[in-house]
Amino acid sequence: MKRFGTLLLAGAVAFAAFGASAQEHPTARIVVPFAAGGPNDVVARLAAKGLTEVLGQNIIVDNKPGATGAIGTQFVADSAPDGLTMLLASSSSMSTGPLLMPSVRFDPVKDFIPVDLIALDENILVVHPSVEVKTTQELIDYAKAHPNDLNYSTSGIGSSYHLGTQLFSSRAGIEMTHVPYKGTAPAVLDLLAGRVQVQFQAVSQARGNIESGKVRPLAIASPKRHPAFPDIPTIAESANLPGFSFMTWMGLFFPAGTPEAEVERMRTALHKAMQIPELKKRITDLGMQPTSESPEAIAAQIEGDLARWGEVIKAGNISLQ
Repeated sequence: MKRFGTLLLAGAVAFAAFGASAQEHPTARIVVPFAAGGPNDVVARLAAKGLTEVLGQNIIVDNKPGATGAIGTQFVADSAPDGLTMLLASSSSMSTGPLLMPSVRFDPVKDFIPVDLIALDENILVVHPSVEVKTTQELIDYAKAHPNDLNYSTSGIGSSYHLGTQLFSSRAGIEMTHVPYKGTAPAVLDLLAGRVQVQFQAVSQARGNIESGKVRPLAIASPKRHPAFPDIPTIAESANLPGFSFMTWMGLFFPAGTPEAEVERMRTALHKAMQIPELKKRITDLGMQPTSESPEAIAAQIEGDLARWGEVIKAGNISLQ
């Protein structure tokens, strides 16, 4: 009976603590500036689950897609800095909006405070099996001999995949025809159907189609080979394009002005959440890699993205307006 009473007391204390936390910190949300179902959305939902578990505070996901992520990103920039609104930002949503649309008002460095990065989603160059090339160099040779005969699909004009393919084409000295879609899913479906021949895909999206033989992988667009595909070379080593790389990072940000104490509270909680074995396994099973960076390193990464993609956008005369 004494043990039962002790358990009851412990349960009451835990329940009271949870209630106090929920009362002190009401429901918060993670805004995803892309549609549900994509890699950004998946990472946001895993982070929300982990943070809810660590903090005892309800964290929900709120999708606000549009304009390559600019709509949802601007929404968070304009939100009250009360610690209840976060942004699941990516290298795409943070850098392309300001570069492609002069009407965008947010500054990706000044208007946000980084909590931390969560995952890296590396990109892989794939072709439809009907394309008779086995290596990146063979693809380049074919494209040089047949300018614009190859079609490549992306999730839209100005998307990270569009800019990444433009960068690849420029470095390789080739011309392919861009076929933009309204989202990643239809772009992938038409590749699988053979209506387009070439695509850069996130490893998290390509993995199943690679393993089933529906697409042929040529190379990883990363500095190092991917641990899930150690036999697939990098583009740098397979096509003599030293330093070629473009990866998608994803992380949490608060609007500027959020109290430092709240930022630190969430940063600490995110670090603990990322140690939950189930959460880490879900991320790695998707083909992503858990990651973490200092606020200074994240700011430097964003500034580097702006410089690099700014050059690609200018050279390709790419605009959404």
